[in-house]
Amino acid sequence: MSKSIQLLLLLLIVLSGCKKEKNIEPFSPEEDFYGDYNPTYISPPTLTYLPPMRNPEFNKMSLEGVALGKNLYYDKILSTNGLSCSSCHLKGESYSISIMGPTGTAVLPHVNIGWHQYHGWNGGEHHLDDVALADLAEGNPFLNANNDSILNRFKRNEFYQKAFWKTFGIKITELSTPERQKYISYALAQFMRSMVSGDSKFDKYMRGEAALTSSEMNGFVVYMDDNRGDCYHCHGSAGNPLWTDGEFHNNGLNSSFSGVDQGRFLVTGNPADMGKFRTPTLRNIALTAPYMHDNRFATLEEVINFYSSGLQQSATVDPLMTHINQGGAQLSASDKADLLAFLRTLTDSTFINNPAFY
Repeated sequence: MSKSIQLLLLLLIVLSGCKKEKNIEPFSPEEDFYGDYNPTYISPPTLTYLPPMRNPEFNKMSLEGVALGKNLYYDKILSTNGLSCSSCHLKGESYSISIMGPTGTAVLPHVNIGWHQYHGWNGGEHHLDDVALADLAEGNPFLNANNDSILNRFKRNEFYQKAFWKTFGIKITELSTPERQKYISYALAQFMRSMVSGDSKFDKYMRGEAALTSSEMNGFVVYMDDNRGDCYHCHGSAGNPLWTDGEFHNNGLNSSFSGVDQGRFLVTGNPADMGKFRTPTLRNIALTAPYMHDNRFATLEEVINFYSSGLQQSATVDPLMTHINQGGAQLSASDKADLLAFLRTLTDSTFINNPAFY
């Protein structure tokens, strides 16, 4: 098969995705189907105002790797509970990206995470290439992964054996469990690096391609106003398309802490990190209900009301929460409505309808 035909087939795989496990009959062990290992390396996507995305030499992005990662992301082959990565991290029919996880914490959306230094609410993982390893560990409640089962499924699945060979030059069924998990995580990381959003209404406004309504514009002013919304210190401004500083803050959500509410402290053991969580992105925020690390708010209106009048004092509350002594920013009803209108301009319809991702 010519290289051009191979690339065409690969692109069709990327566009079509894999929504369920492929039950392919075993093939003859004498059959030499692996062929040449010659991945088509590609550069990671870019976003205006941001430095190049990290593309590690040990897991360089390729067309083959992105296609393999997408198939694994949607396939249930990695779980024993009927779920896939996409079951929790991507939109459903209700356009909800974040759902309640079995551990009682919200699941963060996968968008523009190739630029993130930390992953998860408490930053327990520093490297995107390793971020899936926790979910692949036996006993993890999200996938209930069973590594013997995963190996046996791969042994019956010619598609994945070929795909891992074409991507990494490895025979996935001959690896130890840690090595197999590593390459599964690598493939998923390549796909997640491809999931870049930069075409919301506000992005278009910044490029001079769209105008904001008076309500949306005033909402942005409220967002940037130190005496009103004061949102930009943690979530960034117009020059930060990630809409997060990527850092950890105690935002006044609780006055006391136990269990998952301890946040960053559970990773560092530093008492100063008690109740701190990584700032989530505001990109597509109108689609990612419920909100906060514990899903306590069902709507953006509730979130805005919390920052307006629901802040709680504690020893580690962030100094950036300048309205803490009055319980919040005390926004007017019109400012709340305008802030909500602005936040909705961060929805990227191009991204959420892109067949390369869904």
